[in-house]
Amino acid sequence: MSKPVVHFEIGCADTAKAASFYGPLFGWSTAQMGPALMIQTGSAQGIQGHFTALGHAPHNYTIFYVQVEDIGEHIAKAETLGGKVVVPKVDIPGAGSFAWLGDPDGNIVGLWTPA
Repeated sequence: MSKPVVHFEIGCADTAKAASFYGPLFGWSTAQMGPALMIQTGSAQGIQGHFTALGHAPHNYTIFYVQVEDIGEHIAKAETLGGKVVVPKVDIPGAGSFAWLGDPDGNIVGLWTPA
C-alpha cells in the first residue's frame, strides 16, 4: 500500500487569529470540530487540514500526516532508523489514530490511520 500525505496541521496560540490570517490570504473557510478548527481549502485538489491551539508550547509549528496501515509498526521502524516518538499513538473515537515522530534532524511527521 502507498503511504499518501493525507492531512496538515498548523499550530498556533489562537485558532481564531490564525483563521483570520489564512482565511483571507488563501480563501479558506473553517469549522469548529472539538478542540480543532478544521480548514476547508475549497478545492478537490490537495489535502485539507486544521488549526490547533495546544494550550502549551509549541505554539508555532506545521506538520503533515502520512496515512499508514499500522502506526505501531511505523513507530518501531522509525526508531530503528534513528527517529523518536514525539507523541505516542492517540485514538480519536470514530475518526482514527495518530502519532507524531521526530526524524533524525528533529523534523516532526504525523502518522494517521483512519478508523
